[in-house]
Amino acid sequence: MSIVPLVKATIYGLLEDKEQVLTDMQHLGCLHLLPLKTDEGLRGEHGPTPQAREALKFLLSCPQRRRQMLDPTRFDPGAIEQQALELQHKINALEDERDFLQRRITNLKPWGEFVFPALDERHNLRLWFYIVPHNEMTKVEATNLVWEVVGRDERFNYVAVVSAEEPDGMPVARTHTGGKPLSQLEHRLEEVEMELEDLQGERAKLTRWCSLFARGLARLEDQEERAWAAVQTYDQGPLFALQGWAPRETSTQLQRYADDKSLALTLDDPAPGDQPPTLLHNPQRLTVGEDLVTFYMTPGYRIWDPSIVVFLSFTLFFAMIFSDAGYAALLGAGLWFYWRQMGESAVGRRLRILFGSLIGATLIWGISAGSYFGIAPPPESLLGKLRFLDQNDIPTMMALSIFIGVAHLVLANVMDSWRRGFTAAALAPLGWVCMLLGGTALWIGPSASVVWQTAGTWAMGIGAVAVLLFTGEAGGLGQRLLSGMLGLTKITSAFGDVMSYLRLFALGLATGSLALAFNDLAAQVYGIPGLGMLLAILVLVIGHGINLVLAVVSGFVHGLRLNVIEFFNWGVTEEGQLFRVFARKESAPWSPGSSH
Repeated sequence: MSIVPLVKATIYGLLEDKEQVLTDMQHLGCLHLLPLKTDEGLRGEHGPTPQAREALKFLLSCPQRRRQMLDPTRFDPGAIEQQALELQHKINALEDERDFLQRRITNLKPWGEFVFPALDERHNLRLWFYIVPHNEMTKVEATNLVWEVVGRDERFNYVAVVSAEEPDGMPVARTHTGGKPLSQLEHRLEEVEMELEDLQGERAKLTRWCSLFARGLARLEDQEERAWAAVQTYDQGPLFALQGWAPRETSTQLQRYADDKSLALTLDDPAPGDQPPTLLHNPQRLTVGEDLVTFYMTPGYRIWDPSIVVFLSFTLFFAMIFSDAGYAALLGAGLWFYWRQMGESAVGRRLRILFGSLIGATLIWGISAGSYFGIAPPPESLLGKLRFLDQNDIPTMMALSIFIGVAHLVLANVMDSWRRGFTAAALAPLGWVCMLLGGTALWIGPSASVVWQTAGTWAMGIGAVAVLLFTGEAGGLGQRLLSGMLGLTKITSAFGDVMSYLRLFALGLATGSLALAFNDLAAQVYGIPGLGMLLAILVLVIGHGINLVLAVVSGFVHGLRLNVIEFFNWGVTEEGQLFRVFARKESAPWSPGSSH
């Protein structure tokens, strides 16, 4: 895990070569451009239109796709865009009509097939239809309206009222049936369904152009990016200057390009006042940790990359909050079902790794806790022998949660000290390490030995001195002592942050307790004669379904919260900006360790 070292690259060349240099830099794909002047006027004028993007999105969402055409000579992007948008409009209109017809048919079916005579033949009287519950019929009988029950079932009476105007005093709202007979509506619905099938077939035919269409849009987006980049360069007379941040390992490649094109190039390390963007680099299977970190914030360039730590700790926290192997197996079955589909995109593949890790850790923790949908296996069974954690042992589980919290915050301070290097400022985080460990030793001491209490007292004292003397990095001794005293006020924050990790125990216990409660409730209703088994199944399905959803939400929310609030508060104190590579959409951008 690392933040990629960057250099500031400035390219100087003739103005007449600027367009070619921008094209080459976009192809190289290793620069985060810095504006030497700002002008957003051209952004959006050279790229694909929103209509083109909408057309491609419409075709890509087609459930059936044809084999892709690769011959660009037969491809007319304008015609494909127009046909796709026309199809989308027709399909949307027909789907709306289909939904309307289905609702109207549902409303009309209880009344059967009939045709209204002309209004003047009815002396301007109209029929109004109502579906009235049996217990509301007394209110209908109390009115002075002319009405008739034309049908009934076990729940409702189907009442027709004759009136020139919409009646007042009816206990329910009227049913909208329209003026067309049921057979005509059903015939039109069949026509609409057939038209939709034909249009979906035409849509599937157009999907053979998706690859060329997407490539064409990518070219337009590349053109838009180059136009935007062109107005950020500094142009003076016959010369231009282009500046950006680049990974240090690409320096040789940039220098070779500059020599080949007779360009001037300067490569400078970040100055103290510079704020380089952050480019994270992790092993391919652990890049999902970057997504978890950048979801909340981007670490500053000069600190450290917490991606792997956040990924591993989030996985552990999620497992502790779930604490049930049965739920983990259920989620695993769902992941297995969507595994191949998720592998079709880069985002899906990263999510597969995340979900697989979470489910695997939850399964292991659930087996260790001996919980399977809230049921504990017999101690003499194989699963019972694998159990070594007791969720109901409150003192032990609370202590375990606190130890995990202390370890998490100690790691945050150790990494914060490490990134400061061999400076006096690095001693302040180490002071907090001593205070956290010392406080834990004092907490253990009364139940252990005097040695723990003595060690804890000394560690707390040494840590407090380090925080007092080295929290302030500038100014005289008095100013530094004042900064140190202000720093020591964080001791209440440290205590509160450690206590926050008790949520791991509390939420894990809540998951198991709810599962057990639904099991007991199902057992109670099972004894009801006749419907007992059905009610028990409903209680189990609905109850465990609710519990599973709550566990998933709690696992994500609180698992991430402990990382991005408690952990980041101590270890990731500077926020930066993400490295935005200037690269072609049609080719893979530069990544650490790659070469072009």
